[in-house]
Amino acid sequence: MDRKQCCVKLSVQPSRGLMDEKFIVLVQNVWPGFQLTVHALHQCEDGHSWEAFGHYTADATGTVNVSEDPSLGGTYSGVEPMGLLWSLRPVPGSKPGIRMRKMNVQTPMEVTISVYQGHQTEGFVDQVSLAGVLVERWYMAPGVHRIPITEGGLTATLFLPPGPGPFPGLLDLWGGTGDLLEYRAALLASHGIASLALDYLTPKISMEAGKLVDNEYFETAYRVLQQHPQVLGSRIAMLGLSFGCSVTLKMAAYSHVLKLRCAVCVNGSHVQPVDGSMTEIMHFFRENVGKVRFSEEKEVIWRNLLLPIPTDPSLKVDVGRLQCPLLLVVGEDDQNWPAYESAMDMKEMMERAGNSHLLTILWYPNAGHLIEPPYTPLVRASTFKPAQSPETMMALWGGETVAHSRAQEDAWRKTLVFLRENLF
Repeated sequence: MDRKQCCVKLSVQPSRGLMDEKFIVLVQNVWPGFQLTVHALHQCEDGHSWEAFGHYTADATGTVNVSEDPSLGGTYSGVEPMGLLWSLRPVPGSKPGIRMRKMNVQTPMEVTISVYQGHQTEGFVDQVSLAGVLVERWYMAPGVHRIPITEGGLTATLFLPPGPGPFPGLLDLWGGTGDLLEYRAALLASHGIASLALDYLTPKISMEAGKLVDNEYFETAYRVLQQHPQVLGSRIAMLGLSFGCSVTLKMAAYSHVLKLRCAVCVNGSHVQPVDGSMTEIMHFFRENVGKVRFSEEKEVIWRNLLLPIPTDPSLKVDVGRLQCPLLLVVGEDDQNWPAYESAMDMKEMMERAGNSHLLTILWYPNAGHLIEPPYTPLVRASTFKPAQSPETMMALWGGETVAHSRAQEDAWRKTLVFLRENLF
């Protein structure tokens, strides 16, 4: 290999692209039958490093195409075009419980893809690579505008797609940790939907008042989006994950202000005291704390908090009232919420009410709670600090790496189709 070693060619196309866009990794100019390792390294904004790698054997032309050739081992195996991203894991020696999340969407996720001689499994930092390429993965497409929103007491960020508009709109709600998370909304704007990322558990107004927001907060966010000159006010959706589903379902069913074109719920539940305030809903969850279980690794399993699904109609959103299409994304190995049981009950409720034609359910066996945009690595468990709680704990989210990856890719593609069908 010595004579060819300096001439190994590595290309990644596109080297700059959206987070949900596939790339092609090509290694050329090695000996036929040459064994090599293709390695990906990413350093998060929090300073933690993540890596993934696959073992390959060059073909008769001295080429490896990661999109077509099987990995023989590593953090993934088989033909996996995007295995270098979805199988990323913390490098050896990292502290337990870390989770990869992009906090500054105005900068790219940078991944260094390198080629090493032989089938390596460790010690990459101490070795000299044969070739390397820096790859940029963006949540914001060129021309997307990021606009911080504070009017009406909101803590939110609006992402507008490129061009004059007007665009259909979407309210984007994350789960129980609070904070303003922007990356999903930025990516949706990159696909033509004006998206408002909303912090509703730890917004400035809530921190100053010392109490949780009420329904009026979400109605204000809806009006801000609806009245924006570049948003089609009659074409607005709502998307929630985890506790964000509780809010989405409640507002879609009962609000006289929100007139949604459609709603998407990822791994959540309709179970809550429907007449309760946000504070009372949280208290309802805490009343069931005796149902919390722990894994053998002492990770918290919350899914039993809301089981069995109540029969009392005052303890669950009447989804029979829904008048807009609803998409449920269900990870069947969700260890955080009873997403499967909740979806089954909602299906039965809507069938009884005669509006089940509005319901679409995507079922994903062996997928966990945190179903994110494509190629985001599975975090089966991580440290978690619920909003309004002083305690940080290790939460079990569930999921199996390959199945979860497939679920993320399929669910994102079908979610975009669902939104386009109902908003455009």
